[in-house]
Formats: sequence, structure tokens, C-alpha cells
Amino acid sequence: MINILITGGAGFIGSHVVRQFVIKYPDYRIFNLDVLTYAGNLENLKDIEDALNYTFIKGDITDEKFVNALFKEHKFDGVIHLAAESHVDRSIKDPLAFAKTNILGTMVLLNAFKNLWQENWIGKRFYHVSTDEVYGSLGKAGLFTETTAYDPNSPYSASKASSDHFVRAYGETYGMPYVISNCSNNYGPNHFPEKLIPLFINNIINNKALPVYGDGLFTRDWLYVKDHAIAIDLAFHEGKDSETYNIGGFNEWTNIDLVKLLCGLMDAKLQRPAGTSEKLITYVKDRPGHDLRYAIDASKINKELGWSPSVTFEEGLEKTIDWYLNNKTWLVNVTSGNYQEYYKSQYN
Repeated sequence: MINILITGGAGFIGSHVVRQFVIKYPDYRIFNLDVLTYAGNLENLKDIEDALNYTFIKGDITDEKFVNALFKEHKFDGVIHLAAESHVDRSIKDPLAFAKTNILGTMVLLNAFKNLWQENWIGKRFYHVSTDEVYGSLGKAGLFTETTAYDPNSPYSASKASSDHFVRAYGETYGMPYVISNCSNNYGPNHFPEKLIPLFINNIINNKALPVYGDGLFTRDWLYVKDHAIAIDLAFHEGKDSETYNIGGFNEWTNIDLVKLLCGLMDAKLQRPAGTSEKLITYVKDRPGHDLRYAIDASKINKELGWSPSVTFEEGLEKTIDWYLNNKTWLVNVTSGNYQEYYKSQYN
């Protein structure tokens, strides 16, 4: 059997990747390593937690002694590394936490993998999941490609850019087989409500203000999380060593247009008069270093691996709304306690 370590597998994207691998590859042993911060939630994986080929391990990727022992015990053939601090607003408040997890944590994993397999890399692969934010900000035209120069503008994107460089350095220095992917904004089920879409779904349900930064014209490319999990599966198995793949939804929206679409869909789902939710929109002071536009050119993974998004944004957004409306207990559980204090400090 092949042993695969997935880090951050109790988080939003990670839980969908874990499920993809556990169900699709019964002959693999899938190990989910997660420290279970506020964004890690084992409820995300209740449907597969008893699968015979699945094991959850609670632990911190920055704990070098623990990680080395884990690799020595299970001899992981592959690593899919998703564990990361990922919210830009939080990185502005606590940049050192992002440096520790995203840079040091990645290096600890790389080193453990190197120490285990350096004499024989056959059949091994380190897959590093990164973000389009490492490329910086686009103007009104152009797309990020795999050769776009790095130009990060937030502590979050700088920490992810650094981790990308370390992965490439281990490939060049030690011959480690690796693949990197840089994805656009994800949305879908199980997303902790601090990012725009789940935050606003939750706020609309509770008739709370919808805080839109600046003029609302910041533009993002949106990717349905289940399509991202499929892309990671493809790139892990069929991607070329030492290659980068940009994964995007071919789907650009300004924040304000997205919010208005979401409001209309929510009004219909909640049987409220049209326009009710739009009245909740509140423009707030822009955050520092806010990039104007991200847009991914995903033609490389489309041409080389045959991947493309399976749903339109409208379809994916409706599926996402339905999931949150049908899982209100999950939503209540994750929005209690510390989350409320963070929300107040961030948006009040």
C-alpha cells in the first residue's frame, strides 16, 4: 500500500482533498495531520472518519521532533501539503504566526521527507499547495501564468511565496520530486466563515451587516473547492516533477457584483422579498496592502492534464448556499466563542 500524508486535512480545502483520496483510492493509506486550529474541524470529515484506509493524527507541522518521528514510523511515499495560515486579515494582525506555520512548518516537512528518501526518490513526491496571491496584484488586464514573477504584498502572501521557494530549493539541491500548484480563491461547503462567501452567507442568515472593503471593485477569480480537489488529485498523480500548475476557475468577479449575486440567491432561498439582503451591504475602510485584482491562467493544467471546472460560478454558489442552509448546526458550532471575538475586532 502507498502511504500518503495530507497536512491540514481537517481544514476547508484539505478536508475535500482527504475525502477525494480516501474514497477514490481504497488501496492507499491516507494520513491526515492537522493541529486543529480554529479553522480545522473534524466534523468536516464525519462521513469518512471510519474508513479503513483513513487515519487522523493531531499534531503541529512546526514540531520538528514530532514530524520526524511520524515520517520514520509511517514512511510516507507522498506528501500533499495544505496546512497553512491563510487569512490575509489575520496575517496583518499577527505576521509572525504566518511565518512560523507557512515557512518553518513547510521546511520541517521538507526536511523530514528528504531525510527519509534522499537515497531513493523513485515513486516519491512532495506536493505543495500555494496561492495566486504570491504573484501580487494585476491591473485591469492580464493573467497570472506559471512564469509570472513573484511580488507578494501581504504577510500571508509573502510567507507562501517563501515556502514555494523552499520547495523548489529542495528540488534543486536534494533532487526531491515535487509539484507546486497556485490556486485562486476557493469557495464551497465547510468553509470557515471568515472569508467573503461563507461570512456573508452567515451574516445574511442572521440579518447582520455585509462589510465590503473600499469601493467593492477588487476582483478575484473563484474556484469551486471540489474542482480544486480533483485538480490536486490529477497534478499529484499525473503532473510532471518540478512543475508548477496554476488552478483557477476562469471566473472573475468584482467583490460587489459577487455580493449582489449572493444576496439575490439568498433572498430567494430564504423566501425574503427581493432586495432585502442588499440593504445589509456596508462599505468599510479598506485593509492595508489590498491587491486590486487576481486572475489565473489555468490553460496549462487544462492542456496537459485535461482538467477544467465542472460547474459554473452560479451553479457552485447555489450548491454552496444549499450546503450552509442544510448544515446550520455546523455553522452555529464554528461561529461561537473565539470566532465572535475575532469578528468584533476585525469589523467593528
